[in-house]
Amino acid sequence: MGEVFSDADFEELLSKYDNSYKNGDLVKGTVYGYDSEGAVIDIGGKSAAIVPNKEVSNDNKKAEEVLEKGQEYEFLVISEPDENGKLTLSRKKVDLFYAWQELKKLKEANEIIKGDVVQVVRGGILVDIIGVRGFVPSSQIQNKGTEYKVGDKIEVKIISLDEEHNNFVLSNKKVYSDTIELAKDEIFSQIEVGQVIKGRVVRVTDFGAFIDIGGFDCLLPLSQLSWKWVEHPTDLLKIGEEIEVGVFDVDAGKQRITLSLKSITPDPWEAASNEVKEGEFREGLITRIKPFGAFVEIYDGVEALLPHAELVEYQNNNNTILNVGDKINVCVLKFNPQDKRISLGFTADAKPEEADAKPEEVPAPETEQ
Repeated sequence: MGEVFSDADFEELLSKYDNSYKNGDLVKGTVYGYDSEGAVIDIGGKSAAIVPNKEVSNDNKKAEEVLEKGQEYEFLVISEPDENGKLTLSRKKVDLFYAWQELKKLKEANEIIKGDVVQVVRGGILVDIIGVRGFVPSSQIQNKGTEYKVGDKIEVKIISLDEEHNNFVLSNKKVYSDTIELAKDEIFSQIEVGQVIKGRVVRVTDFGAFIDIGGFDCLLPLSQLSWKWVEHPTDLLKIGEEIEVGVFDVDAGKQRITLSLKSITPDPWEAASNEVKEGEFREGLITRIKPFGAFVEIYDGVEALLPHAELVEYQNNNNTILNVGDKINVCVLKFNPQDKRISLGFTADAKPEEADAKPEEVPAPETEQ
């Protein structure tokens, strides 16, 4: 327990000095000791001074825990001398003043600050930043499902300051969005079409998958997943999976990057050019049936369209109904591997132009990032 001072002790201090101070002065003083009211301070004037316990700090600590005996500190005079000549000082107001100066610098610099959650309130959380409590509204928390509790750490940025009313508003979401913007700038300054990069699958949709490449989500369209027909991205990809992808297109103006798995795998049309011959019959696998015909895979990864008329004639002649997964012998009427065009039929003397079709001319649905 600290040393207790009597009125006689204060009179002794008063007798040593002849300076006077007024309310609002910033003074330096040395901790002389403690009494039931708080800390006794020697400020070198004809006034004894005391820092009441409630003026020691913002977190309600005792004077002995904050102000070390024999050490010099800055204090703010918050009252004129009373009838006994005692001045009342505040240490917490000095700390608050310097804290606000630091907060202004942090806001100006747009710094990421790590704070401590001190209270969960309706509509958000209160966070301690260098001894001052700021408010993070629920709308400014990036991950809506996160349930913060007292003592948790959270990264925030200052979005508004009101020193007059001693409050300020923080954002956890701004930390995320600003980090993403920095990541974008770095990525677009380095990335080029044709690069092979690593990414993580973060979202799968009907039209493709979104791949995180270092803080920035890029679209891997359904049409770029494979040379083979893919019904849905989940047939090949899982959320959280790490994959290698090729950069298919970069649009810095629209802040958009399109990725491809096809571009980093061998083009089956090149291999097929040495195997598939015009006029020959090949066994193919029906992969899709559309109103305009059936897509038939005649070589691994190479599809061609069998026109609807040919399909219907075959079914009528053979008294059968063809389905996806069925195998069928078709004739290669025309084969142009450079343009990725194949015409299919059932007789070698059929007119190629009647069946000429290119699978890529019936695109999978896509959307912008």
